[in-house]
Amino acid sequence: MKVTLQLQEKMRIKGLDSAGHETFFDTVEAHGGDDTAATPMSILLQAMGACSFMDVVSILNKKRRQVDNLEIEIEAVRSDKHPKVFTDVHLKYVLTSPDAEMKDLERAIELSQTTYCGASAMFQRSGCNVTTEAVII
Repeated sequence: MKVTLQLQEKMRIKGLDSAGHETFFDTVEAHGGDDTAATPMSILLQAMGACSFMDVVSILNKKRRQVDNLEIEIEAVRSDKHPKVFTDVHLKYVLTSPDAEMKDLERAIELSQTTYCGASAMFQRSGCNVTTEAVII
């Protein structure tokens, strides 16, 4: 895997992967940016959520459960001291499905968090406390 980062202006950065997909980063004005894109730390949380999201949907599909919608709400706490790493992350999975049962969703989340999601594993192996919650609508 290879990515390239290029400075656009001030603190705005364009990330580019080998397939040509672009990701933009920025920071708030107080830190020299223009607040035009997500911060790197915000994108880390989004990447963790997206990784688990794909696992959960894939697992539910394999169980032949209908996924009408899935949302993951993520709340995180960072250390007060530098480097300000994430110390606690809570993922709330909200599934809309006419036929999935709570045990299906909970098992999909468990498999994602313990077996498949490399992004989640990185958070956990760094000492971050990762917790989950499941809701079905």
